Parts: sequence; C-alpha cells; structure tokens
Amino acid sequence: FSQTFGLGGAGMVLLTLLVVLPWLSVAGGFDVPWLRTLGYVLVVAGGLVVLMGALHLGDALTAMPTPRHGAGLRTGGLYRFVRHPIYSGVLAIGWGLGLRSQLWAGVGLAVLLTVLLHVKARYEESLLADRHDGYADYRDRTPRFVPRPRRGQPGR
Repeated sequence: FSQTFGLGGAGMVLLTLLVVLPWLSVAGGFDVPWLRTLGYVLVVAGGLVVLMGALHLGDALTAMPTPRHGAGLRTGGLYRFVRHPIYSGVLAIGWGLGLRSQLWAGVGLAVLLTVLLHVKARYEESLLADRHDGYADYRDRTPRFVPRPRRGQPGR
C-alpha cells in the first residue's frame, strides 16, 4: 500500500507544484514566448488525452498503479498506440505547465514528473504482466508513453 500510494501521491505533489509555481517568487527564468504557447497547447492536449484514456478504462480506472481485480487488459483506443495514455497526458500537462511557467524550476519539476511516471509505469507493468498472460506481447509491440509510426502501414 505505501509503495502504491507513494507513487501516486508524489505525482500529485509534483503537478500541484507545477500549477502554483508561477505565483511563487522563484528566481531563474527564461523568456521564450513560443515555448509559453507550446506549454498551453500541451496542457490542453494532455488534458484531452487523459480524459480519453480514462473514459476508455471505465470502471477499471484507479489512481493507484495496482490494477483493479477483474479488469481486463485494455489494448484498444489510445492503448493501441501507447501502454499508458493517461500517463502520457499527465506528462504533456506537466511539461506544458513547466514551459508555461518560463522558470527553470518548472522544467526541473517536469523532469522529476517524467522520472516518477517512468518508475510508476514500470511497477504497474510488473503487476499487469503477473495478472495478464498477453501483457508481455502487448508490451513488446506498444511503446510506453510516446507513440511511434506504425511499420508496414505506409500512408496511414
């Protein structure tokens, strides 16, 4: 319990810090307007990805990395392209907030969030592999966070 709560709770703390960071008096920033705009785009796109991933999971959705008992392995929808679309969306939000803040501390928090979600995903994947016989094949053919072009499907 403490490991799963710690992984989920730490992510929430990092996201909260990224949200409030612009209102804190933190030194060390940069002024690149197009990165601020990219940040806003990432926040909106990430929010949509989180929503779509959560809707696809339905009642199997949980904030903890431990899969719900009786929930089947999801490999359709956004899960065709990445194993963790909700984490992908959270990463887009985190990086968007970090870039929007125009503070090096914001970028640093986004890096920490990336490391945390990588660790959380690895832990969750070990649980999924134990629970679902087909998970190893799914893991081998589907990237973790960032989709890659499909091979053998030109023009798609």
